[in-house]
Amino acid sequence: MADKDDQKERGLARSIGVGVITGAADDDPSAIGTYASAGAQFGTQILWLAPVVLPMMFTVVYLSSKLGQVSGRGLFHVIRDFYPRWLLWAVLVGVMIGNTIEAAADLGGMAAALGIFIPLPVPWIVVAVAVVLLALQLWGSYATIRAIFRWLALALLAYAAAALLAQPDPAEVLIGTFIPTVRLDRHFLSIVVAIIGTSLSAYIYTWESNQQVEEKIEEGKIRLSQRIGASSTELSRSRRDVLIGMLFSNAVMYFIIMSTGVTLHDHGQTNIETAAQAAEALRPLAGAGASVLFTAGIIGVGFLAVPVMTAGAAYDLAQALGWRASLHARPREAPGFYWAIAGLTAIAVALNFLGFNPMQALVWSGIVQGFSTPPLLLLIMFMTNNRKIMGDKVNSAWMNALGWITTAAVFSASAGLVVTWFL
Repeated sequence: MADKDDQKERGLARSIGVGVITGAADDDPSAIGTYASAGAQFGTQILWLAPVVLPMMFTVVYLSSKLGQVSGRGLFHVIRDFYPRWLLWAVLVGVMIGNTIEAAADLGGMAAALGIFIPLPVPWIVVAVAVVLLALQLWGSYATIRAIFRWLALALLAYAAAALLAQPDPAEVLIGTFIPTVRLDRHFLSIVVAIIGTSLSAYIYTWESNQQVEEKIEEGKIRLSQRIGASSTELSRSRRDVLIGMLFSNAVMYFIIMSTGVTLHDHGQTNIETAAQAAEALRPLAGAGASVLFTAGIIGVGFLAVPVMTAGAAYDLAQALGWRASLHARPREAPGFYWAIAGLTAIAVALNFLGFNPMQALVWSGIVQGFSTPPLLLLIMFMTNNRKIMGDKVNSAWMNALGWITTAAVFSASAGLVVTWFL
C-alpha cells in the first residue's frame, strides 16, 4: 500500500512538474518583452488582460494535452495521419518560421540580459548560450531535461518579488485588474494582439502534445498502439496539471505588467528598446534588487524556452516527414530529429548576427504569433472533435464553448489590428 502511495506521489509531482514546465515555457523572453512593453506603455490599466486570457490559455493547452494523450501522437503526427498533405505543409511552414524567429529573438533577449553581467558582445553570448542548450538536448536524457526545466521554471518567481519591490498602489492595481480600459488605436490593439499571441503561442501546442507522448514512452509505451487512449481519470488529472501551469504562467504575466507599469510607465519611460534597458530602468525606480530579479527571470526562462521552441519545431518537421522523433532516443537512433534541432538552433543564432534589436524583435515575434495562432487553434478544435482521432473522448459541450470562444477572440483581435492599419 505504501509503495502505491509513493508511486502516486511521484506521479503527482511529475505531472505537476510537466504542467509548470509548459506554463513557464509560455513565459519565454518574447513574452517577458511583450508584457514589459505593455506595462511601460499603458501602466496598470492593462492588467485586466491577464485574467481575461487565463481561460484561453487553459483551453488551448489542455486541448493540446488531450490530443497527445488520447491519440498517442504529437500534433503534426496527427495532421500527417488524418489530413491532406497540402494542409500539413502549409501549417508546418508557418510554425517552423514562427518558432525559429522567436527562438532567435529569445536568444538575443537572453544575451542582452546576460550582457549586463558579462562584458562581451551580445552575438558572442548568443553563440555560447546556443552551444550549451544544444549540448543539453543532444546528450541529456528526457528525465534530465525535464528535471532541469522544472528548476528553471522557478526563475519566473523573480517577477513576483520584483513587483513587490516596486511598491505598487493597491487601489490602482485593483482598478486596473477589474475595470477594463480599451482604446481603439493601433498601438493599443498591437499590444493586445501581441499579448494574446505570445500567451497562446503555437509552439506551446506542439510541445504540450509531444510532452504527453514522451511521458507515455517513459512508461514503456514505445509503440503507437500502446499509447493510444486515455482514461477519464487521466484526462481529469491532465486538466488539473494544465490549470496549475497556466495559473503560474498567468501570474507571471500579471506581475511583469505590474512591475513595469508602476515604475517605468508612471515615470514616463514608455519606450523599451532592449532587455538591458528594461532591467536597468527599474534600478533607480524600484531598487537594484528588482533590476537583478527582472534580469534573472529573462535568463532563467530563456534557458527553458529556447529548447522548447527548437525541439518543438524539430518534432513538427520529423513527424511531417515520418522520421522518429523523441528525446528518449539517442542522436544515432533519431538522426533526422536531432539534425533538425541543431539546424534550427544554428539558424536562430545566425539571425542574431543580422543586427536586429532584441527587445523589438521579441515584441514583433509576439505579434507574428498572434497571426499564426488562429488557424492552428481552429485546426485543433476540429481534431479534438473528430471521433476518428479521439474516439469517445471528443470535446464536451463546455470545452467546445471555451474553445470556440477562444478561437473567435483570437481571430477578432488579429482582425482588429489589421483594420487599424488600414484606418
